Parts: sequence; structure tokens; C-alpha cells
Amino acid sequence: MRKYHWLAVVGVLFLTAGFALLVQTSVVAQDEPTEPLEDPPYLAQYYFAWVESPHADRTAEAFVHWDAEGEVPESCAKCHSEPGYLDFMGEDGSEFGVVDAPAAIGTVVTCDTCHNPTAVSLTTVAFPSGVEITDDGGSARCMQCHQGRASTDTVNAKLVELNLVDDLDTVNPELSFINIHYYAAAASLYGAEARGGYQYDGQVYQMKNEHVPGYATCASCHEPHTLTLKVTECATCHEDVETVEDLRFIRMEGSSVDYDGDGDDNEGIAEEIETLQEMLYQAIQTYAREVSGTPLVYDSHSHPYFFIDTNDNGEADEDEINSDNRYNAFTGNLLSAAYNYQVTLKDPGGYAHNPQYHIQLLFDSIAVLNEQIGDPVDLSTASRNDPGHFNVTTEAFRHWDADGEVPGTCARCHTAEGLPVYLANGVNIAEEPSNSLTCTTCHDSLSEFTLRVDNEVAFPSGSVVSFGEEDENNLCLNCHQGRESTVSVNNAIARAGVGDDEVAEGLTFRNIHYFAAGASLFGTEARGAYEFEGKEYVGRNMHDGEEILACTDCHQPHSGEIRINECEDCHEEVLDPEDVRLIRVVEDITLIDYDGDGNDTEPIADEIDALESALLTALQAYATNTIGTSIAYDSHSHPYWFIDSNGNGTADPEEVNGDNRYATWTPTLLRAAYNYQYVAKDPGAFAHNADYILQVLYDSIEAVGGAEAVASYTRPPM
Repeated sequence: MRKYHWLAVVGVLFLTAGFALLVQTSVVAQDEPTEPLEDPPYLAQYYFAWVESPHADRTAEAFVHWDAEGEVPESCAKCHSEPGYLDFMGEDGSEFGVVDAPAAIGTVVTCDTCHNPTAVSLTTVAFPSGVEITDDGGSARCMQCHQGRASTDTVNAKLVELNLVDDLDTVNPELSFINIHYYAAAASLYGAEARGGYQYDGQVYQMKNEHVPGYATCASCHEPHTLTLKVTECATCHEDVETVEDLRFIRMEGSSVDYDGDGDDNEGIAEEIETLQEMLYQAIQTYAREVSGTPLVYDSHSHPYFFIDTNDNGEADEDEINSDNRYNAFTGNLLSAAYNYQVTLKDPGGYAHNPQYHIQLLFDSIAVLNEQIGDPVDLSTASRNDPGHFNVTTEAFRHWDADGEVPGTCARCHTAEGLPVYLANGVNIAEEPSNSLTCTTCHDSLSEFTLRVDNEVAFPSGSVVSFGEEDENNLCLNCHQGRESTVSVNNAIARAGVGDDEVAEGLTFRNIHYFAAGASLFGTEARGAYEFEGKEYVGRNMHDGEEILACTDCHQPHSGEIRINECEDCHEEVLDPEDVRLIRVVEDITLIDYDGDGNDTEPIADEIDALESALLTALQAYATNTIGTSIAYDSHSHPYWFIDSNGNGTADPEEVNGDNRYATWTPTLLRAAYNYQYVAKDPGAFAHNADYILQVLYDSIEAVGGAEAVASYTRPPM
């Protein structure tokens, strides 16, 4: 038997025990790998786990690539040799964070590589983009190598160097392919924060993929010594997972859109990514042929990966895959798209590490190339972003990114942890910005998928409403209730202490906020809209009074999409979401022409639109004639109401700014303007509670325009 050569012992600090345990580790013999004469005396199970892992594979290209050269260069040694990593850690007495010398060949990633004192205590990682990320979960030592070697910044720096920033579709022979490198799992995991993929200007990208609590680090999902996936732990939430291959077919409720546009939104998320990769490759080849003028092919196993397709057959033929035939007709746009193509292919676990980030990179690359090619790849049915509560690009989640925290007044509905904190404590504190909501926002068990319980929900008016004890829809009401009410508007007016038509200094617009569907649904029980004194208003809309009673009866809880199949049962003409606006119940009821246009069978949404438009006209007439300062409205720009300086009735771009906000409010104008915004910010109000909405619109028009203003309209009866 050949003897096995043992290295010096490695000090591993066990803080919980308060003492150091000396652990012997090994490397392979100088000849071919052999079996040890006897088991290692300490922690044998870890040794045997490691020795069969890729980190210990002396025959792998990752460790033999430099054998002919006799040494591993400084630029590669950190991740492809034990002494290189120790050099980077400063364990050899040199400067931390720098590899000072080439490393000897013949080593692998040993115990000492990861378990030296510096690596064990490491909490920060500098990525190729220059971004430094803090991770105290033990993954920092892994991320030193699994981060890639390029980034958005690397590509942009080259474009700047070659003066291509303003001309991204012209070939430059000095522009060559930039490679992310292999297994950049950490770059995927941290998404937009690390900027590992090429992120196009003006687009918002997924940040770190948080997954679920308890699974936020490398070792949460990978056994740290064998590197194998902990499939049995995946099966805790993903019941159909029995093998590693099964992971590719996972599809969660929060991703219920068709990303690749093939008509299948139930396939595994990995399959969505694969199709988008194929679509991007198609766009790359078309662009290369039409714009660069030189056909292109790709080979995933041969550096530099992109080659000239000399016979233009679309295939990487053997005689084309050589460095002399490397692709040499890159433009800025072709390079960034090719870079992203490589990013997604070289992280084979990208579908788990951060699927949304990969989807966004692929989608955007296709879209950019499509602008320049004659036969663009069809993205008409594809989707870039997650649906509803999981869409990381929306203002609802990105508004506070620059601030670095979401204030307590907003955290309940605009952070992943906000609702659980509120339900547990009745109050919120500031939170860091979240990607979006997560499974644990509403679910208190991810193995059983049970929901958090909230039996009664307090609204801004002080009213407490409920769908019933332990009804899941009560969770929805916590956020879809608005932030103002009749009560808060009255309180503001009382503080002003002026008459109905007197301008009050300090009186400002009160904004209901967005999607107050719960307040609409419960009508006067919630008093979300402004209810005028002496008027009666309808309460909760019971819809059909039997089955359609609550939020999830009509909406998918994860995406927010309308359950069209439920509508079809009664409304045969409804075939898609847009058709919902065409509904008007005409059977077994007395038809009323609310807007006075002579049509009492038009969609109820049209009746509401007409009164909403009439209210804006009445508001503007009141502001001009009674207050003397014209007013204009812009639904997308806070604080929404601006001085109409040219009196044209439209919020022109130069008028829409904070310095031009409307400031001469009377109580009458405030009440009516509040209701106008209320209706505008509940786009489904026609379905949530049409009678309530028509009542508050009618009363608001009457308040600012008088009896004559509503003479041709009809107020819904109680």
C-alpha cells in the first residue's frame, strides 16, 4: 500500500464550547489518489464527505488547468489552489485581500482553505462590481470564489474606454467578449446588489433572493463538505421534490405568470429560464447577422465561447471552435447581451439562486436587441416581472431604496416583515426595504401553508370590520383599507376652524392612498370615502349574497389577478379581465340611468366614469370661481393637485412639481377632491361597491356644484 501524506493540523475554533479543537486534514498524494491506511483520527465524517466532493477533485480542470505552466497565476490562485486562498486571506503573513504570488500546482480546496481563522471570521465580500456586501451567516468564505469575475461595471468600463457609450450598435474590432466565469452563484443570489449580470439603465432588478427564513446562506441549501443539495429539506415545502432533478420543476404561487410566453405558466421556473435563454440566443444570432454583419455561434465548453459562424449554418462546427476564429464583430449591445447569456448559462443553479434576476437579464437583453433587428423575437406574451405582491419593480417596494429604510408608518404594507410585526404588536417600526412581499408575510407555516390569523381589522376611521372569525381575507384588509377616512378629513377641517367655503392656511390635501378596495367593499361600515353629513350610504357589498363575498373569491391571492372563471358563471360575456368592466346586471332589477345619458344598460363602470369626470369638472369650476385659483390633477404625481397656472384644465408638465402644489383649500374643495382621489385610486371600485362609489361621487358633485350640477343624475337608493 502506498503511504498517504498528512498535512499539519488545522485549528478550528468552536466558540460554543470555548476551546479549540485540532483537526487533521489531508491532501492527495503526489501520485494518483489512494486510500488512507487508517481513518483520520479527528472528525473523520467530514474528511470522507470532503474527499468525494468537487473541492477535492485533483483531476478537475479547475485544478489541473495550469499544470503545464507549473504554477497558478495570481489572478487565478485565490480560487484554484489552497495556498492562493490562504494568501488572499493573509494567512501567510501577507496583506489581506490580495494574492501576492503565484501558487504551486497540485493542491485543491482543503479544510484549511475554509477553516483558517480569517476565513471563519469573514463577514464581508467585495464583488467585481466594487460593491461590498456584508454576510454574517458563514457564506462570506464561499462567496469569495463563487462571485464571478466581471459585472455590469466591467462591461460599462470597456464601453467607456472604447468610446462606445453613445454608439452601441457599431462594430468595434477592439471589443472582445467579457466572461462572467463559472458558478457565480453569489452574484446570482445578490442580484441587483452585486450587479453580476449586465443591468440595463432605467430598469429595476431583483435584489438578493431571500427565499425563506432559515435558508439564506450557501450552507442552508448545500452540504458544506460534499456540496450536495439538501433535497430532503427542500421537500419540507416542495412536496413533489424527491431528487435533485425535481428541483428544476418547482413553481411557486408567487411566480404565476408566463415569463417565456409559451402559454404554460405551470412549468418549472428552470424551464422558463431555459426557453428565455433559447430566445436570447436566437436574438443574438439574428443581431450578429443583421447588424454586426458577421454570423455568430456559441460553444459553452470552449473559450472564448463565441465564434464566427463561417458557414452561417447556425451551429458551432468543430472547425469553427478555435481561438483564431473567435468572434470579432461585437457591438456594445451585442456584448452586453452575450455577457448576460453567459451569466445565466454558467450558473446552472440560477433558477434556485435568483430566478427572477435571471429572467430579467434575459428579457431585457432580448428587448434591446429586438429594437435593431428586422425579425424580432416575440415577447408579446412573455413577462419580465413577478405578479402583484411579488413584483420587485413597483414603486410600492422601491420608493424607499435611496433612504435605506421604510418608515414605520409605511412598513406594514410595503415590507415583507411589516404585516407579521403589526399582527404581533399592533404597531410597526422602520424596516429595511424589501424586494416585495414574501410567503412568510401571510403564511405562518411554510410546511403546512397555514395563514396568519386576524379576526378583526381596524380601519383608519376607527371602525372595526371582519369577514368572519379566522377568515383569510381579513389579512387583505390590513393593507387594502386606505390611510384616511371621513373621520380624518373632518379632523383636519376642524383644526382649520374655517367655514365651508373659506380658504384655510395650513389645510392640505388628504390622500386616501392606493387600492383601498377593502374600504370600498365595506362601504359605510368602514367610512373610507368622505361621507357627507345628513346623507345615508350603503354598507358592505354582498355581491351575489352567497358565494362571492370576499377578496379571494374574486382575486388570486398571490398575483391579485381576477378569477375570470368565477365571473363567467354569472356573466357569460366575460372572457378576459378587460371584459369585467363591461358588466351591467340587467335582470330582475330596476334599471337606473345614474349619469343621465339616456343609457341605463351601459356597464356600471361607464356610469362611474361619467360621474367621476363630472366631479373633476365641478371641482375645477369651484376652484376657479369660488377660490380664484384654478386647479389641475395628475394621478401619478404626489401631491396630485396642482395650480393650473394657464387655466387650461390640464396638469401640464411644468405645473406638476412640489413647488406648484395646490395650497388654497377650502373644506368644501377638500372633501370633494378627497373623494375624487378615492375613486381614482380604487380602479376596481365598480366591482367592489358600485352603489357606494356612485353615492359619494353624486354627493361630492352636489357639494361643489350645487343642486343644478346633479340635476340630470340619479343617486343610488339605499
